[in-house]
Amino acid sequence: MEKLATRGRPREFEIEQALAAALKVFWDKGYEGASISDLTGAMGITRPSLYAAFGNKEELFKQALDLYETEKLSYVGKALEAETAKGVAERFLYGSIENITGDCPGCLGVIASVNCRGGTSDISDDVQRRAQSSSEALLTRMQRAIDEGDFPTAMDAETITRYLMTVLQGMSVQAGSGANRHELEQVAETTLAMWPSR
Repeated sequence: MEKLATRGRPREFEIEQALAAALKVFWDKGYEGASISDLTGAMGITRPSLYAAFGNKEELFKQALDLYETEKLSYVGKALEAETAKGVAERFLYGSIENITGDCPGCLGVIASVNCRGGTSDISDDVQRRAQSSSEALLTRMQRAIDEGDFPTAMDAETITRYLMTVLQGMSVQAGSGANRHELEQVAETTLAMWPSR
């Protein structure tokens, strides 16, 4: 685990722990709502140390997103490896529920994209690029399922991908508004019951 000495002090802090603390602040308050004081207070470092270690608030947020994707979105790769399109959808839905009903409700990407509208364009663009990458991977997998005859009727890969992403994003917003795990699992069950499959 990487350590960094704070400027002018012999004390060291764990980069990963500091990023995890920053991630929680961004998750709670969004990018625009998180002040430098909020971040340094949660991370247990000084303002100069934050700038020395992470550059600025924008770069800190991007590194927090990197940590989020590594730790919280590991289920995505496993979902894409499922044998059927319905299996992919099931792993996405329940992996997302596991993620958004933990310590920090909601999905950081969804929260960030909502909070960044009309705000910092670089941050908004970065969030959109990350979301686009996930969507493209899912689109490719759905197209493969179509080519393999996994659906009972003619299906458009872009449409079925957008449908699943809409459900996932909707669940994230609901989790952020207080929906509990059982309620979200009912949404997942209904979605899978309606999923077109052979």
